[in-house]
Amino acid sequence: MSDTVLDEIVSAVLRRLDIAPEAPGLEDAAREAADLRRAGGLRSLRSALAGPGAAVIAECKKASPSAGIIRADFDPVALALAFAEAGAAAISVVTEPDFFAGDPGSLAAVRAAVDLPVLRKDFVVSRRQLLETAVLGADAVLLIHRLLDPGVLADLLATAGELDLEVLLEIFADEDPGTAVVSGARIIGVNARDLETFEVRLDRVEAMALKLPTDRVRVAESGIHDVGTLARLAEAGYDAFLVGEHLVRADDPGEALRRLLGSETDPC
Repeated sequence: MSDTVLDEIVSAVLRRLDIAPEAPGLEDAAREAADLRRAGGLRSLRSALAGPGAAVIAECKKASPSAGIIRADFDPVALALAFAEAGAAAISVVTEPDFFAGDPGSLAAVRAAVDLPVLRKDFVVSRRQLLETAVLGADAVLLIHRLLDPGVLADLLATAGELDLEVLLEIFADEDPGTAVVSGARIIGVNARDLETFEVRLDRVEAMALKLPTDRVRVAESGIHDVGTLARLAEAGYDAFLVGEHLVRADDPGEALRRLLGSETDPC
């Protein structure tokens, strides 16, 4: 079986980790950064997503392997501010550079500009990456269940807990969610995209909601382009929705989010 895009991305991540040495004092810097976030008041992703009504994690993403460049005039801070004003519950910043044209530095800039929880979305496979995530100032981090065996996942969840980084644990719609649930992760995302065909299967996402405990925050990811789709997934049992390309590609990203939330501005 040929490598999937996910395999290629992880290979690139591992090469970068191998080539670039760990920054001196990274462990101390990460713990100091965590202390600063605690002193300033932690921004809880779980609390932001668990409230009443539809909660959208609005994503700042310049490009993707399937779509290419999504927004040529990409400005993550301007996007984040527009999303915050339009009612986003949280902001996701994609930081992977080779396939998504991301920049870790943009996360720190977004975190300084908004008052919402900020999620680092990347391909995290090592403790070192979690330490770097803390230094960037993120409130939460994406972990992809498919990339991590149970022992590594347990270690990363423990490290994230030490750093007060909340975890959005992502599974794919064709996976058995059992080990993800057993891991104890409090926020579980279900990605509708098949990484071999790039097909989006919302029917599988709907079915997956029934397999996830109701004491977890359940997040639907990918393929959300209109208020009807969001309502359909909410009816299936999802608490929150991660939306990227649809918003970033829009002429007015803030207005696109308002429409998705059913609160578009009156044109009169």
